[in-house]
Amino acid sequence: MNTLSLAFRNIFRNARRSIMTMMAVGVGALAILMFGGFVSAIVLSFQTFIVQNTGHLHVYKRGYFDFGAGNPSAYGIADYAKVMQAIADDPVLKPMVAVATPSLTLFGIAGNFAANTSKTFFGTGLVPSDRERMRRWNAYGLQGLTWRESAMHDDDRDGGVIGLGLARMLSLCATLNVANCPTPPAAETSDKPVDQDIAALAAAEAPQDNGADPRPRIDLLAATAGGAPNVVNLRVARAENQGIKELDDAYVAMHLDLAQRLVFGRGERKVTALILQLHRSGDLKAAQARLETIFRDRGLDLEVRDFSQLTPMYPQVIGMFGTIFGFIAVIMGVIVLFTIANTMSMSVMERINEIGTLRALGQRRSGVRRQFLAEGFLLGLFGATLGVVAAILAAQAMNHSGLSWTPPGNSAPVPLTILLFQSRLLVPAAWICLTVLATLSTLFPANKAARMVVVDALRHV
Repeated sequence: MNTLSLAFRNIFRNARRSIMTMMAVGVGALAILMFGGFVSAIVLSFQTFIVQNTGHLHVYKRGYFDFGAGNPSAYGIADYAKVMQAIADDPVLKPMVAVATPSLTLFGIAGNFAANTSKTFFGTGLVPSDRERMRRWNAYGLQGLTWRESAMHDDDRDGGVIGLGLARMLSLCATLNVANCPTPPAAETSDKPVDQDIAALAAAEAPQDNGADPRPRIDLLAATAGGAPNVVNLRVARAENQGIKELDDAYVAMHLDLAQRLVFGRGERKVTALILQLHRSGDLKAAQARLETIFRDRGLDLEVRDFSQLTPMYPQVIGMFGTIFGFIAVIMGVIVLFTIANTMSMSVMERINEIGTLRALGQRRSGVRRQFLAEGFLLGLFGATLGVVAAILAAQAMNHSGLSWTPPGNSAPVPLTILLFQSRLLVPAAWICLTVLATLSTLFPANKAARMVVVDALRHV
């Protein structure tokens, strides 16, 4: 305690220099924490976005993940209702699972034959109420998340949603009231009719509603599981921006029943995936292991994939920001190291006579070394504490500033958020590391002071 008391007095013998040193440490802590909080917000927001749209786990028929994209119907899960019931009845999974819902992926051609336009599409058949519940997942309590009311409903089996790009290519912008939607140049339009066979199939499938449903109709053509062509009519409720142009130009979301009618016709209804959304992401590994155990015990030819496997960009984004954060932390650490070392070296040079006197009075070299290390420790401690307090105040100001930005892949801006305490290690780790680094940076000047020859120190002018 006496060492720390003397160290406290010594660092304020030159108060201006010590305060500037502590401020330099504080700025380093502020930079590390602010960027770390920003990275934490990006990672958690990205994870929330993925989980809201795709869930945590997907259950597929074995082989679908590697080969199913070429022929989804060939890897359908038969009798999927029993599999879902087994998941719902399992005592281990039941408290973990928030939503379990079937999904069907399909590909084909979407046509608006009234406007003589068509486009290949990527489609998803889903249960609207389940997907709406998934979109409200917010386990991390992120602020500023908004949900647009779904345009799809369980009792509307013929309705669906398409991407803005697909609406533009099918000449549906005016009908769907899509703003800023360009029309194709006159030279690009064609009077050539679309395939007459497709048009005939679409006409045969068209309901005789006599205009009762005012929503625009498009016709979806796909090959059934048996290889025969099939057409269903989709009533477009709304066009929505999907955030990625390639997806936006081809996306169709429809009721699961309509997707099954298109792919399986009058045959056995199957799905390509069972989607599980958990209450907490921390349960992901346990839930995946339990699912694999259930499937193995029941002899089911199914496999489980998590959202990081389905979205390879997720681990890449985490890795990228982790590398950037580490790079910034190293730079700030080097600045702190040289700042403290320079300050303590100047302190040693100013106190040579004092060091000689202490050594002449019987102070050991270890005592001199310990004294200077204590001073470096206090400079780092006060500076890091100052930086933590400044970061907390700056983060609060930033979170309430109303600033927003649009991350890559998002279709709408999100609040600019700094999350300092979502990661329990960020603040204490930064505080401890900077304090320890400041102490270690004092080793060289402290050793220099401890090794001084007593006679030379006493006669120093």
